[in-house]
Amino acid sequence: MQLEIMPRKKRLPAGRAPLLLLLCQLVRALDVPLDSKLLEDLVQPPTITQQSPKDYIIDPRENIVIQCEAKGKPPPSFSWTRNGTHFDIEKDPLVTMKPGSGTLTINIMSEGKAETYEGVYQCTARNERGAAISNNIVVRPSRSPLWTKEKLEPITLRNGQSLILPCRPPLGLPPPIIFWMDNSFQRLPQSERVSQGLNGDLYFSNVLPEDTREDYICYARFNHTQTIQQKQPISVKVISAKSNRERPPTFLTPEGNASHKEELRGNVLSLECIAEGLPTPIIYWIKEDGTLPINRTFYKNFKKTLQIIQVSEADSGNYQCIAKNPLGAIYHTISVTVKAAPYWIMAPQNLVLSPGEDGRLICRANGNPKPRISWLSNGVPIEIAPDDPSRNIDGDTIIFSNVQERSSAVYQCNASNEYGYLLANAFVNVLAEPPRILTSANTLYQVITDRPALLDCAFFGSPLPTVEWFKGAKGSALREDIYVLHENGTLEIPVAQKDSTGTYTCVARNKLGMAKNEVHLEIKDATRIIKQPEYAVVQRGGTVSFECKVKHDHTLIPTITWLKDSGELPNDGRFTVDKDHLVVADVWDNDGGTYTCVANTTLDNVSASAVLSVVAPTPTPAPTYDVPNPPFDLELTDQLDKSVQLSWTPGNDNNSPITKFIIEYEDAMHEAGLWHHQTEVSGMQTTAQLKLSPYVNYSFRVMAVNSLGRSLPSEASEQYLTKAAEPDTNPTAVEGLGSEPDNLVITWKPLNGFESNGPGLQYKVSWRQKDGDDEWTSVVVANVSKYIVSGTPTFVPYLIKVQALNDVGFAPEPAVVMGHSGEDLPMVAPGNVRVNVVNSTLAEVHWDPVPLKSIRGHLQGYRIYYWKAQSSSKRNRRHLEKKILTFQGSKTHGMLPGLEPFSHYTLNVRVVNGKGEGPASPDRVFTTPEGVPSAPSSLKIVNPTLDSLTLEWDPPSRPNGILTEYTLKYQPINSTHELGPLVDLKIPANKTRWTLKNLNFSTRYKFYFYAQTAAGSGSQITEEAVTNVDEAGIPPPDVGAGKAMASRQVDIATQGWFIGLMCAVALLILILLIVCFIRRNKGGKYPVKEKEDAHADPEIQPMKEDDGTFGEYRSLESDAEDHKPLKKGSRTPSDRTVKKEDSDDSLVDYGEGVNGQFNEDGSFIGQYSGKKEKEPAEGNESSEAPSPVNAMNSFV
Repeated sequence: MQLEIMPRKKRLPAGRAPLLLLLCQLVRALDVPLDSKLLEDLVQPPTITQQSPKDYIIDPRENIVIQCEAKGKPPPSFSWTRNGTHFDIEKDPLVTMKPGSGTLTINIMSEGKAETYEGVYQCTARNERGAAISNNIVVRPSRSPLWTKEKLEPITLRNGQSLILPCRPPLGLPPPIIFWMDNSFQRLPQSERVSQGLNGDLYFSNVLPEDTREDYICYARFNHTQTIQQKQPISVKVISAKSNRERPPTFLTPEGNASHKEELRGNVLSLECIAEGLPTPIIYWIKEDGTLPINRTFYKNFKKTLQIIQVSEADSGNYQCIAKNPLGAIYHTISVTVKAAPYWIMAPQNLVLSPGEDGRLICRANGNPKPRISWLSNGVPIEIAPDDPSRNIDGDTIIFSNVQERSSAVYQCNASNEYGYLLANAFVNVLAEPPRILTSANTLYQVITDRPALLDCAFFGSPLPTVEWFKGAKGSALREDIYVLHENGTLEIPVAQKDSTGTYTCVARNKLGMAKNEVHLEIKDATRIIKQPEYAVVQRGGTVSFECKVKHDHTLIPTITWLKDSGELPNDGRFTVDKDHLVVADVWDNDGGTYTCVANTTLDNVSASAVLSVVAPTPTPAPTYDVPNPPFDLELTDQLDKSVQLSWTPGNDNNSPITKFIIEYEDAMHEAGLWHHQTEVSGMQTTAQLKLSPYVNYSFRVMAVNSLGRSLPSEASEQYLTKAAEPDTNPTAVEGLGSEPDNLVITWKPLNGFESNGPGLQYKVSWRQKDGDDEWTSVVVANVSKYIVSGTPTFVPYLIKVQALNDVGFAPEPAVVMGHSGEDLPMVAPGNVRVNVVNSTLAEVHWDPVPLKSIRGHLQGYRIYYWKAQSSSKRNRRHLEKKILTFQGSKTHGMLPGLEPFSHYTLNVRVVNGKGEGPASPDRVFTTPEGVPSAPSSLKIVNPTLDSLTLEWDPPSRPNGILTEYTLKYQPINSTHELGPLVDLKIPANKTRWTLKNLNFSTRYKFYFYAQTAAGSGSQITEEAVTNVDEAGIPPPDVGAGKAMASRQVDIATQGWFIGLMCAVALLILILLIVCFIRRNKGGKYPVKEKEDAHADPEIQPMKEDDGTFGEYRSLESDAEDHKPLKKGSRTPSDRTVKKEDSDDSLVDYGEGVNGQFNEDGSFIGQYSGKKEKEPAEGNESSEAPSPVNAMNSFV
């Protein structure tokens, strides 16, 4: 049996019954327990535990110690080889071996030289189960040779030239560290211009006069022997030149345009470029076809050296350094190849097998070039080692089959290439051992609640035992998912709770036997400071008391210690410590600071601190009032399945008594972070018995309330997970509706997580036909809200029920609801459709209901489609949009409103269900009787004369029947707004023009005009017009629109003020004519129009129209042609407004204001006024003033 590597921890999955905690232990070289009782009869091959490094450089001034330690049973014996041959220690008096160990000590301090013992050493540890070997340890003494003496000539050069000062240190072991200093042992300053290369030389990109000195000294420090060697000083003299000729960069090192660098994997790759030039060049680095690794790249020596740590094969490639100054740039490419000494991919691991088992040793390594794998057995190449029938070598793997005790041995894997080697020992130990538990029996573990508990079960056995943990005297297997298994057999309870207390049994089994051990676990309450010391401000000379109230497990005895500023309290009688308090009397200034209360038990400790501030005496402040401080020290006790007792400690009430406490809960399992109201208790209580629901992970918090408000919430209590139970309720809103004719969709409102009462919430969905004898069909579905039953007949009633269940059990029997499978379109149209025409705009429709079975769904109602087919008046067919009326439910009649009179209609009726409409009934045609017509489309008064007016109109847009005649009514309106006698005139229906004669001149008339059919008279249209004043063709004032109030008509020709005005105007014109005549007779030219334009008479200016012409006149004909309303008797515009700029003589002139009121049909609102008194005129803008233009025309 092979023991494979396991992860450090293995979490147990939930839901297994029973869940056994199985444990496998990895037995490696160091994993075989070195228990004295166990080792009495347990054998183990040797294992090298400590050895000197492969490249072992020694200090020749000290004794040589070559380490080799190993373990095994029986204890191994040791032997050495030197340079491949046996090293006989007993023959060399300077060499001794440490007892019970293979470590060699060579005493060269008394006599002998280190060089004598230089060589390659290898240690072998051997017992009856095999032999383990160490690495080849190359022992070499450290060397720090002196510099060869040489005569160094002074160096003289001009300012700006480049310079290299060579160091060339002696070769030492290990190589020395190079640095440059002066005679005073001060390091020479370096910069971008002056720097030391990797080879130790000092490079000057260009020299300056201040570089002149005689003590450039190169030092070599040999760390192994702690010695420093010094080169002869070098003298440099820089001569100032008159002109320093600038030059582009050239490389001092490396030479040429390209070079090659090879480095081993894992080492530090260092690339160097140093350039000379004037000004001093700057160095840049790039990697061709790649980027420099960000976290492993560093620049040294003013960016002249590029270093990449932990170099790998991926870092191979071409690196380019660029030296640049203002005169140019040069490039050097360094080709980097990364090789690799062997490194492990999988080193062989020890095998502990029982007889007859199989196993394998795997040895995999990589490198560049690829390493060669070779195997040894007990230190002997496997090709010449004793044959073992259970062993088969396959390259880097040794396969063992059906091993026996003689198969035990130590195998070595050697992976080597030209850059190094790896050597690993791995034993195969064939043992037949029953399980042994090494942990002491009845060990007692004490752990603080909510902390991890670790129960040990150290074991051994071959074959590898399996481990099971049990709890309790009855040996019930652990089933919860809160345990963690460690590879050494330890059982971990990550968060120990009170119910974790008990006896735990560890059982180890293999085919050779069984062993068990009991340990005991006690869970203690955590020590808590429930009343912490509070910040205090005390007057000098006063007394302060800090309270520190501790709550602890009753089996643990705490010790209370007070500290000041993290140190002991002063040894002063003013400091008094009792059980819960620290009192400081007669406080001094230096008593201020931080005071800490520390409570210690054997298992835990807690602390709390407060600051003391000492101030000068001040008056006592008035008390402050605020909401309470939050409660604290929440504790859950009496924990039952459906109840728990919560207790707490109230916070400071801040001088306002607490009236009540509010308790809230959080369900961390289903609604983490959401707090719900639980209950309220009196402010005198500090405990509450809370009712709980199953399978809820409760946390509680408490808030205090006083007259000023509610406190902040307390800290949440510990969590309490109630046990799971079957659901208490079933889903609500259960419905059964089909989405297709052959299915039944059952839907419901799922339970929320709080209502589930346990894990594994599911639903049992059951259904059967209501009118059949079938048994219930049931299916259990996951936590969803819908299930579709396929293959059902169309629209059949079903009985449905949905029951909740979880891993514990079923909810109570659910209620049965009725649903229907899917609907289809109705098959039959309503019959016996009848139409009863009520009047010209309303009809009543009757029909017979369709059979319920043919509806094939829920009856939604009946729908009537109707449309107008033909107009009786014009007898031409027009396509109109169909209208639809829907009548809900099972009604068999309905009214069709809004019909057009004297029209042909067609209709049909359809039944409607949830799926849609059924077929249409046969069309039924009906005709509406005549109705009254609408008002004539228009009415115009044209060609007014002294005694006649001509009326033109358009027929009604909706005649609603056959027109029989028109009725025209009219009456005069006198100047006092009184209406004259009404004249009634019948006009044939085929007329659209009519002339009224024998009318009074200069008189306003109001007309009422409407059409008639056999059904009666229609709506009327009104209009007003005025006959002419005389035969001179002067147009009358503008005729106002229908619906306007009749204006007051005043004959201005009879007004005294008007006669006087006209006389004044005539006199003025006569005077002007006389003056013109006199000036003309004197021979002067008088440009009348220019003078009039330049010196217009203010009395005459207002008589002009808006367009500037003098008394411009437009006839009725021209007005009609121009379509300009309200000009000299024309109709009002369509918007029924009168604009002053369009005419100086309009309805405004006859009314009392400009705000006329009109109905929609053009009828006038209001009544005619009998007022005769005229309001005084206000110039041209007055609505009472007559038009000056008309007055002037009348005068002329």
